[in-house]
Amino acid sequence: MFECVINISEGQDPILLTHLEWAAGGSLRDRHSDEWHNRSVFTLINEPAPLLADVQRLLGAAIARLDIGVHRGVHPRLGVVDVVPFVPLDEHTIDEAVALRDELGEWVARTFGIPVFFYGPLGNGERTLPEVRRTAFTTLAPDRGPATSDPRAGAVTIGARPLLVAWNLWLTNTSIERTKQLAAALRRPGVRTLGLTVGPSTQVSCNIIEVTHVSLGELYDDVAASLREPEELLHAELVGLTPQVILERVAPTRWSALGLSPEATIEARRTRPYSAGLGAAL
Repeated sequence: MFECVINISEGQDPILLTHLEWAAGGSLRDRHSDEWHNRSVFTLINEPAPLLADVQRLLGAAIARLDIGVHRGVHPRLGVVDVVPFVPLDEHTIDEAVALRDELGEWVARTFGIPVFFYGPLGNGERTLPEVRRTAFTTLAPDRGPATSDPRAGAVTIGARPLLVAWNLWLTNTSIERTKQLAAALRRPGVRTLGLTVGPSTQVSCNIIEVTHVSLGELYDDVAASLREPEELLHAELVGLTPQVILERVAPTRWSALGLSPEATIEARRTRPYSAGLGAAL
């Protein structure tokens, strides 16, 4: 099986989001939406052929209905379908994920005529998602499709990567400058961070890219210990699903405070259908 974690630039319209859930078909396992980011993360898990078919339907529905020109949200984005990573599970390899990435990229460019950037293993090395965000359309040309961003769809970034955990810490009574300092202090090998303004709060947004070596409890404690009066850590939030190993690195008594639960693991959801419009797996 493979996981595909599709980041779409829409997190506010419940009717549209329900339509996108239906488009994702039987591979859909989770949907996480945030109105301030104006972004949704759709987690799909399946065998390669049905997964690719469901990914194509979801991308087609989003590209047909969204317009990056009118999108407003705090999260960086290149397009209405912003990021589409393929993640190998079980015995599958990153090379197989690369094959799915390349096949989808060819299809997107051919079907919609929009630019596609790849990340992950490439013929001349490795390209990261932050590199694409920094250099797209300046020093980095699209890997497929036209050289300029589409006025409605923007561009799509499609990757092949190992497991990753997206996790946010919400703060209050602090400035965005301080939040960016806290995010920078938390950054380390295996942990990428951003400091964002999210409505009346701020957020340290984390991508955990070394899931077997990073403890969310330690990250939480590092931020909490760095706060000054009257700054406060409101809560932690898991975005999408996490591998079980993340839970195993912290005591079960801390799971709730860290935004974790056994029900929100890849292992628990991989074969359980998602109930469209209800925001939870059945």
